[in-house]
Amino acid sequence: MRQDFSNVSKERLSELFPILLEPHNPGWIDYFFIERNFLKSIFGDNIVRINHIGSSCVPGLIAKPTIDILLEISQEIDLSAITETMEDEGYVVNTPKKDIIAYLKGYTPRGFEGQCVHIHVRYYGDWDELYFRDYLILHPDVAREYGKLKIMLKEKYTNDRDGYTYAKGDFIRKYSEYARVEFSNRYTPNK
Repeated sequence: MRQDFSNVSKERLSELFPILLEPHNPGWIDYFFIERNFLKSIFGDNIVRINHIGSSCVPGLIAKPTIDILLEISQEIDLSAITETMEDEGYVVNTPKKDIIAYLKGYTPRGFEGQCVHIHVRYYGDWDELYFRDYLILHPDVAREYGKLKIMLKEKYTNDRDGYTYAKGDFIRKYSEYARVEFSNRYTPNK
């Protein structure tokens, strides 16, 4: 069923979809594999690389109960038919600044329902999210610090998803840069 939030006010969206944080759930990886298999069936050979990103993939880290997926695709893909299929499957289409397109699942006019999934579709590249994820996994002390920051920010930005995301930015940029030094060119595409 197609969901359309274009006529819903920002205030109403903030009430429907507040920031929720939960202790790490080891079952989140299972949801990633379910989505990965589904995406492979839809995108086929257009997938260059697919990764579980975001806090839900970092063991022990408090997280929004959302499976974030970075789906990297080839340049020659035609997304119109795929987008139609994703909408028919109940995904909401979004176009954030960094992504070509994003598909969201678990968002309904009644609020969150089921497992939330964010599929960030981008062209194959060298993305900070991959470095940040790896750094947090390898450095549990930094992951704990990030968890504390998220708890503090949730109190301030419970109904302001953009504000919450923006407020984490300096921390994420700092440790993404550290990761780029530690894991130099780990995700640089082969030319």
